[in-house]
Amino acid sequence: MKILDVGCGANKYEGAIGLDNNPRTAADVIHDLGQLPYPFRDNEFDLIVSRHVVEHVPDVMAFIGELHRITKPGGRIRLVTPHYTNPDWPTDPTHRNHFNSYSFNTFMPERQVFDFYTEIQLRPVGTYVSLLSLWKALGIEFIVNLDQKSPGLRFLRKFWEHYLSYIFRGKELHFEFEVVKNGGRLAAAVGSQERDAGPPSGSQQTKIGA
Repeated sequence: MKILDVGCGANKYEGAIGLDNNPRTAADVIHDLGQLPYPFRDNEFDLIVSRHVVEHVPDVMAFIGELHRITKPGGRIRLVTPHYTNPDWPTDPTHRNHFNSYSFNTFMPERQVFDFYTEIQLRPVGTYVSLLSLWKALGIEFIVNLDQKSPGLRFLRKFWEHYLSYIFRGKELHFEFEVVKNGGRLAAAVGSQERDAGPPSGSQQTKIGA
């Protein structure tokens, strides 16, 4: 499995190639995450992880589109980001973007409100929200996430998001998506042929200037 940790910081995901814009991190590739494209081929990775990064990027739609491009059809993207009610969110002046449980619905054709935003498609695998410690201890976190065990209980998350989240404040959102691409098998085969031909110039194991 080929894994990319986007915005890896000092704690790179085990077994992953690290991508970050800061040379003082554990990154294998140094690249400004606001500059597209990233130095990787289409359909290169089986799994992309990105923890506490999407809230910093200048363009969320472009960022997700780029992760989609470099992930194989059927591959996975995992994101961790603060919930917008997290009281620690304003303490970091580099934070730009707020998210709730539904922020990425625009990439899911069956859930999107505006179908003209993007053609990128993601299939939801799981969405988990952690709450502040007191609410977790009282079992509120368990109740909010019951939709992960039974989709019929989805209304509990929606009720919390709409009416209770500023009381029972969220902490982190954990998303996992499966990448959907048209002609996925063909794209995967082409990607495999490209990999067999050898790495591109500026291999991801070599540090590259931003």
